[in-house]
Amino acid sequence: MVSEQDIWCALQEVADPEIPVVNIVELGVVQEVRLEGDRAEVVLIPTFSGCPAMELMRSEVENRLRQLGLSEVVVRLSLSPPWSTDRIAPAAREKMKRWGLAPPSDWGPEQDLLQPVTCPYCGSKQTRLDSPFGPTLCRALYYCDGCQQPFEKFKALK
Repeated sequence: MVSEQDIWCALQEVADPEIPVVNIVELGVVQEVRLEGDRAEVVLIPTFSGCPAMELMRSEVENRLRQLGLSEVVVRLSLSPPWSTDRIAPAAREKMKRWGLAPPSDWGPEQDLLQPVTCPYCGSKQTRLDSPFGPTLCRALYYCDGCQQPFEKFKALK
């Protein structure tokens, strides 16, 4: 018999496709899990409307939960409540740093790109914003004058 705890553990094995060192639970994308007999329903909150990674996450969640032996798995997307970077677990923020991605600041989005950013490689605050547009909508591009490495920062979203 599958328990709700089994489902949460299985969801921790589903990585964010854009930040593979972080799973979707610690990223705060999983809003809710419901279990009725051998039917599970999972509600995911996209990091932003139109996030291209959501279909892959949905598919990965369905596949992983079916491996538990559930007969029916429903994965729904919800835009309410909206996702924010406050939902990212502290452990995930540390994993982002070790992976070379500066985690989001505690500042609101209006101040986020104007504040100093710590380089995830060397810890220097001698960094500068190269572009507010990174490879995804969630990221900005920075350059560290300390270690002379370019890096990305996860934008704050409140």
